[in-house]
This record gives sequence, structure tokens and C-alpha cells, in this order.
Amino acid sequence: MTEHGSRQHFETLAIHAGQEPDAATGAVVPPIHQVSTYKQDGVGGLRGGYEYSRSANPTRTALEENLAALEGGRRGLAFASGLAAEDCLLRTLLKPGDHLVIPDDAYGGTFRLIAKVVERWGVAWSVANTSDPAAVREAVRPETKLIWVETPSNPLLGITDIALIADIARSAGARLAVDNTFASPYLQQPLALGADVVVHSTTKYMGGHSDVVGGALVTADEELGAELAYHQNAMGAIAGPFDSWLVLRGIKTLAVRMDRHSANAARIVEALEAHPKVTQVYYPGLASHPGHEVAAKQMRDFGGMVSFRVAGGEEEAVAVCDRTKVFTLGESLGGVESLIEHPGRMTHASVAGSALEVPADLVRLSVGIEAAEDLLADLRQALA
Repeated sequence: MTEHGSRQHFETLAIHAGQEPDAATGAVVPPIHQVSTYKQDGVGGLRGGYEYSRSANPTRTALEENLAALEGGRRGLAFASGLAAEDCLLRTLLKPGDHLVIPDDAYGGTFRLIAKVVERWGVAWSVANTSDPAAVREAVRPETKLIWVETPSNPLLGITDIALIADIARSAGARLAVDNTFASPYLQQPLALGADVVVHSTTKYMGGHSDVVGGALVTADEELGAELAYHQNAMGAIAGPFDSWLVLRGIKTLAVRMDRHSANAARIVEALEAHPKVTQVYYPGLASHPGHEVAAKQMRDFGGMVSFRVAGGEEEAVAVCDRTKVFTLGESLGGVESLIEHPGRMTHASVAGSALEVPADLVRLSVGIEAAEDLLADLRQALA
């Protein structure tokens, strides 16, 4: 916030929120507090509220304050991974006998957590096309306590109207969680559109350099934030100080990186649309994308994730992944380097045979910030 109380611009918050110069030395980068416990000033006399680093650590505090500022929330929480953040959220909001709605194109790890772990705890779930409000309404039951949304979704880049689904959730007495990993808070801020909590894998665009694993939850609801913080401490899957520092380091350049990711992706989409061996391109920036108008309304730009289907079926899709030289064959996404993968055999193998199964001829790109011309040349030779 500025001294007059007005909200600073995103780029400024990314660099400064939660990161005042160190009081002792004036260091402009928060120190890595690689410490497990803290000297108390008498029994119960905590300096700054710190007693044990599972409960709180100054480096993690800096990241959590930064995350809250970027998403326009009141409470940010940093975890050891995106799935650790999801687990905390699910176990905070749900109990045996409850029900949640998940997207029909959710991330495979989310599906695995819900279908193979949470379900065993006595929580029911059902699948809906979250881009269709009528389908979401139909999936909601009296015992529904949570609606889960990814937008853009992984890997089919589906778009959900967050404000519309937030209204449905409120009417049902349920919460709305939005996985904002593909967009990042620079491109989209779900809390401002009515979501109750935002989920991130900070491994991806927030970290941005493929050198850290982390997750986050952000909420504008102080009571919910306190409940999540209680469970974060009780369950213990917190972000360590060095990992917190790496994510903070990445966030400083998030805005400029997302601009370049989006610009490069737009160039690649144009080329793929014109390629004779590409049968379909999934990208919300395309006017032909069914969610384009909603994406244009709720996003600043369309991001760096692109998926496409290849003529020749599954084996040709796998071969394309094997032939790239600049795009690295690998899982994950959101780093400065471009990645390519076959979702059906890699990130989404866990959804095979389910309602979330992805097309076998699908290829997913995480478009990096290299020269667009080099990326285009690489894809052309891989598709030749």
C-alpha cells in the first residue's frame, strides 16, 4: 500500500511487498533464516511471534505477505508443494460425508489426491464441466461444501467464469477454490472475482526457474485464513526458508516474464494453427476458443501454456515430443525454459480411464522466454 492507502501496482508489490530492507543491516533482499527454533525472552516471551519454524519463519513470512498482496488477499500461506497446499485446503474445508465438485479436466495430481486419498476419508466428489454453469449447478448437492476450479485448466486450457461459479457456490453454501497456477496473479486475480481461496503451485510461474518446489493458498477471509494457518501448522507441510527465498526471488520478475511467456505463446499458436500436421490448438487467446470472451474479461493476457493435437495419433504425438531440441521433454511448467510433454503418458497418466482422461494425441507446451524465432524453428522441425 502507498502512504495514502491506495494499492500499488502489481510490479511494485512483486518486488517490495513483505520485503522491507533488513533492520539490522539494510540488506534489500530478505535473509534466509535457516533456523528451526528461536530464543525466547522468558517463558512465552516470543520475539516477533517466532518460536519454532514449522509455526513461522521470517523468510516464509516475507513470502506469505508477498503472496497475499499479489492476490489481493488478507492471508497467504506457503507450503512444501502445490499438492501440500491442496491437501491442507481440502482437509480444512471438508469432513467425512461432505461432497465437492471438481473440473472434468483437472490436473492429474489433483484428481489423484481427491480420488485416491480424500475419498478414502469419506468425502464424495463428482465431475463437472466448470466452463458450463448449468453443469456445475447440476453437480451441486445439499452436502456440497467446495467447488474446485482450474482456469486456465491443465492441460486443455479450459476457461471458467470465476464470478459466475462464485455466485453458484455462494447460493449453495459452498466455498469456491480456484487453482490459479497457469495464470499467476499477474494475469488473473480470482479473489477479486468472488473466489474464497486461491491455490498455487509456486513451483511453476511464481518460482519461474525450475529450481524450487512449493505451493500456496491465499484468501481474503480472515477467519478462513486463520483456519488454514492452524491446519498448516498442525499438518506441517510448510515451505522451508531457502525454498521460500527462491520463490520470492522468482516473483520479483514475474510480471516481465509473464509478458514474454504470453507474447511467445501467441506467436507459437499462430504457427500451429497454420500447420498441416496440427489438428487442433487449445489456447484461450484464440478467438475461436469457446472461453475466449471470458478469458479476455478476467485475464490481463492469455499466458504461456499451449496444447495441441497431432495428426497421426498418439505415437506421432510422442514422436514430436522426442524430436524437439530447444523445447525440453519434461514435466512441470512455468520456467524460463520451454518444456514439451505428452500429458496422457506423463502428467495426466493418473486420470487414464476416468472422466478426466485426456486425448492420446495431445501435446502440451510450456512456452518459455527464449527467442520466439528459435522456438518456432524447433517446433517446425519436430513436426516435419
